Amino acid sequence: MTRKKKGKTKNKGISNLTNTILSILKKERNQSFNYKQIAAKIGVNDASSRNQIIKKLRDLQGKQEIEEVERGKFKAVINTEYHKGILDLSARGSGYIICEDFDDDVYVASNNINKGLDGDEVEFYLYKRRKRGKLEGEITQILKRAKSEYVGVIQMQKNNNFAFVVPDNTKMYKDIFVPINKTLKAEDGDKVLVKLEDWPEKADSPYGKVLQVLGKPGEHNTEIHSILAEYGLPYEFPFEVEDFANKIDTSITPEEIAKRRDMRQTLTFTIDPKDAKDFDDALSFKELGNGLYEIGIHIADVSHYVKEGTVLDDEAYERATSIYLVDRVVPMLPEILSNNACSLRPHEEKYTFSAVFQINDKAEVKNQWFGRTVTYSDARFAYEEAQAVIESKTNHIPQEVSLTGKAYKTDEAIANAILKMDTLAKIMRRQRMKNGAISFDKVEVKFDLDDQANPTGVFFKTSKDANKLIEEFMLLANKKVAEFIGKQSPKKTFVYRIHDEPDDSKLAALQNILGRFGYKLNFKDRKTTTASLNNLLKEVNGKKEQNLVDTLAIRSMSKAEYSTHNIGHYGLAFDYYSHFTSPIRRYPDVMAHRLLQYYIDGGKSANEEVFEEKCQHSSDMENLATKAERDSIKYMQIRFMEDHKDEEFVGVISGVTDWGIYVEIISNKCEGMVSVRDMKDDHYAFDQDHYAMIGRNTKTMYQLGDEVVVKVKNTDLVKKHLDFNLIGKPE
Repeated sequence: MTRKKKGKTKNKGISNLTNTILSILKKERNQSFNYKQIAAKIGVNDASSRNQIIKKLRDLQGKQEIEEVERGKFKAVINTEYHKGILDLSARGSGYIICEDFDDDVYVASNNINKGLDGDEVEFYLYKRRKRGKLEGEITQILKRAKSEYVGVIQMQKNNNFAFVVPDNTKMYKDIFVPINKTLKAEDGDKVLVKLEDWPEKADSPYGKVLQVLGKPGEHNTEIHSILAEYGLPYEFPFEVEDFANKIDTSITPEEIAKRRDMRQTLTFTIDPKDAKDFDDALSFKELGNGLYEIGIHIADVSHYVKEGTVLDDEAYERATSIYLVDRVVPMLPEILSNNACSLRPHEEKYTFSAVFQINDKAEVKNQWFGRTVTYSDARFAYEEAQAVIESKTNHIPQEVSLTGKAYKTDEAIANAILKMDTLAKIMRRQRMKNGAISFDKVEVKFDLDDQANPTGVFFKTSKDANKLIEEFMLLANKKVAEFIGKQSPKKTFVYRIHDEPDDSKLAALQNILGRFGYKLNFKDRKTTTASLNNLLKEVNGKKEQNLVDTLAIRSMSKAEYSTHNIGHYGLAFDYYSHFTSPIRRYPDVMAHRLLQYYIDGGKSANEEVFEEKCQHSSDMENLATKAERDSIKYMQIRFMEDHKDEEFVGVISGVTDWGIYVEIISNKCEGMVSVRDMKDDHYAFDQDHYAMIGRNTKTMYQLGDEVVVKVKNTDLVKKHLDFNLIGKPE
């Protein structure tokens, strides 16, 4: 019996083998590999694949792209320059690397991300080609992960033997594998906080473990805690910190008063939001009789209670800031301090750190004093109450105003103080504007909430004379404290609040967009830049595009931050500026208080390197807190819109992309997206030059800044997405 010959099976070649081998060798360019090790990394073990690898290695060696460093072992020939940068991922998986070596960001395709995650510090090399006019690169190493903890929904798999966490963060492009013994007994569908532990070479997904079960998606507390957890922010104090704070002696003693300037007999009051729970600043006023007024800015003396080296100080430093979410405050300090000992409540003596000025009728500072004080607040005003005094223009408290605390000083004296300080504040503000300050009074969105934290209405916080009165005197204290230290010789380390000049390219982009609205800016020099920006902000006030223009203008500015290296504050037009006035809620202010007292006592310059690191940490935490606050507003806006699904709203197009248009509703500032797929009356294409969607057949144009009518299509509290259907343009 003759045996049938077996037909030869044609082995397929390994796809993209050249790039695969080069990628392996370049990624670990300090190591050498033989063909077996490369085969293992690729995940092949048959003879045909190994032969392909051997052949390709010799081919690449012949082209001098790799070299044989010892018998059968190869390394990449490095003839390219490697760079470092920060990865900025898109939700689609590709991204850009921000690198100081290049003016332009470097594009990275999704297949060259190589397990990089958003915000990571990465090493990369450039391709010779450009893509879409952009430099293009490939990530070779992850140098530092930006974050290791993510919030998401857990999904149990295969008889509950393991699970995947699907991250809420749209820029996290991989689900996270979690072994069953690391799920913390979370149930399918729970929202959890998961920590990345490993990402094996051949694994498609990173491995992680559940740190915390946050609750069921969509529930209010679950979503608020998820926002905090996503940014690594706490929502409660450790027991040992609360316990330490509760044991602090907060009594006012004769011994401590004797060490301070006693200002308890000077008329003093606070002006704060009506729902404020902590009052970290107060103003005092006294007529000196020689054409001068003594005005004190009194700040809670937090550093008296929060001592360096304690668990309380460590916790305050780690937090670095209070976080103001829509329905709650996550404080930097425990309540015993933030709402009691350090809160300048009416009819209570408090330890304070003060900046006291003698000022004339032209708002010129003729004398100044800084130091620790003891004060007594005679009255508490809400902004609305102080505003009523200012608008009455009489030296008495109007009948309709009910003071939160009754003053033992006369109503006439308090009213007179507010009116005089308002006059001086307006002079100081005019001078700031003349010097080149920029007047950003962006509308703040606030919510009326019921007992269950359900949004029942939306209102906008506006800044009136009473708000600006407080602002100007806080700015004065911050500026003068910074000047006092900054002008000393020899130079002394201090914590400054700095704001760099805007980037020319950002200003050019701003002008390009605003030109569509008919606005023209003049960027010839600093003076014309600030003047034209102020004119713009004034001109758009009250118009439909105000919020859009305000937002675009703010984004064109550099970001303010903390540093020991003073470069001044561009937006305020100050050569010296610090944060001194809010130590209850900002750690840099605590540092400023400590340093100021240290220098008043004759201390030599503090360690700059140590304080610069603390400044960087404070800036980073402020940035995270801002993101959490924005997310909480977005979340509450979506909750609000859930109850208004049947209504039509007029909005302004606030953004245009190739996947759709973003619309901000004029009446409540809620922003959602209209997908281009849902614009079914025509085939729309994105016109980048005109910031518009244009219909191919009808030539209908939806352009940035246009008014449109929309209706809610979908609300997603978990993903914080709001989708609209486009009804059309208003009639």
